[in-house]
Amino acid sequence: MADSNLRITVETNPSESRLSELNIKCWPKWGCSPGKYQLKFDAEETCYLLKGKVKVYTKGSSETECVEFGAGDLVIIPKGLSCTWDVSLAVDKYYKFESTASSSSSSS
Repeated sequence: MADSNLRITVETNPSESRLSELNIKCWPKWGCSPGKYQLKFDAEETCYLLKGKVKVYTKGSSETECVEFGAGDLVIIPKGLSCTWDVSLAVDKYYKFESTASSSSSSS
């Protein structure tokens, strides 16, 4: 059964002010070559694609149901999502995981 409540959000061509508000250029970078990748997100991920084109098939969804995004898109992937990334153009992205772990501050 598909997790219908887990939806990928795609914001196409966010403004420069939105990107600087998120401080994207300070996020780590990640890239991958074309191919299919089975992924499970244990935390919510926000990413901004510099390059690439991806179709994401959610586990349990039909072969025709997919979310597409690419260069210039700001994407939010919900925690708990299992999916397949079908990468047609190599991806280069900035990314950030939400640390939803109980806020354990480093004061001991």
